[in-house]
Amino acid sequence: MPRIIFVSGACGCGKTTFADAYSRYLVAKECKTVYVIHGDDFHRGFAEPEDKGDFFVDGQASDQVLWEDILRFNWDCIISTAQRALRENLDVIIDYVIEDELDRVRKLAEANHAPLYYIVLTADADEIEKRIRRRGDVDLIERALFLKKKLETMPENQGHIYNNTGKTTEESIREIVLEQYLVL
Repeated sequence: MPRIIFVSGACGCGKTTFADAYSRYLVAKECKTVYVIHGDDFHRGFAEPEDKGDFFVDGQASDQVLWEDILRFNWDCIISTAQRALRENLDVIIDYVIEDELDRVRKLAEANHAPLYYIVLTADADEIEKRIRRRGDVDLIERALFLKKKLETMPENQGHIYNNTGKTTEESIREIVLEQYLVL
């Protein structure tokens, strides 16, 4: 039976790094193909102006896509891609921030009779800032720290939070017992 492993967390918490490494770990351990979905890949599909407030084409304001529409589009892509992989009997690892979308992922799991495992990565604020600075995305620091607080206090995330401060990806893989993160 295919399963969904959802890795959430604020920017700089290591979602993508963990998802990639965990997929390789599962392939080696279970000799089964795993399909990895990085939600940010869908977001990168939008070519947008840097300064959205001042963007004009031939003196006319451009038809900018609102953030809410981008987010909805990204989630539609994630869900439909995961649906297709599950139909092919593939395990799916999804890496993206879940703020209000956990019910949507639950419905995907229920519709496909797939167990859902939900891991919310976090790290200390200093560690998050250091990681973001290292990759050159300093404009994300404020958003990352906001998300860290929000995700750590959401009731549905309690029991699903894993702090990887000072840990290697390999240590995190060894310490995370997947069954402890089962949602349904």
